[in-house]
Amino acid sequence: MTTVYDFSLPGLDGETVIDLSAYRGQPILIANTASKCGFTPQYEGLQYDWSHYGNGGGGLTVIGVPSNDFGKQEPGDAQEIGVTCYKNYGVTFPMAAKAHVRGPQTIPLFRWLAEQGGILSRPRWNFYKYLIGRDGRLHSWHTPLTTPDGSRMIRQIQRVLLDR
Repeated sequence: MTTVYDFSLPGLDGETVIDLSAYRGQPILIANTASKCGFTPQYEGLQYDWSHYGNGGGGLTVIGVPSNDFGKQEPGDAQEIGVTCYKNYGVTFPMAAKAHVRGPQTIPLFRWLAEQGGILSRPRWNFYKYLIGRDGRLHSWHTPLTTPDGSRMIRQIQRVLLDR
């Protein structure tokens, strides 16, 4: 059976690889992101999740996957995306290289997420969020209307963190 730990993503810097198998046994929160979207401030909420529940605070890994698939709202190159993430929003969680998350060029990770969550879980805009349990399977998915630092998402994060 395929799990999230069977995938890897090129890093935003073009040199590193985000090997999801390195996070085996840990929950992961994956979000498709964009720098020029009305939901872009959700980077702050994703950073909150990383700071409070990951990065030594509980074991949650947060990964951003920039995509230009919706409204051409991620037109920049890696350097421009980095400015938005790192400088403007203080992101310290891993960021993948820009990728397709829908359509015929969808990357394998997002094809797998869509298979796991069903047709409604396929991203229809920026900042869809996918919470993966310690078993490497999709626990829940959330539209951009669910903020990463809102009570609904925090409850789900706490649930996967407690699930041993």
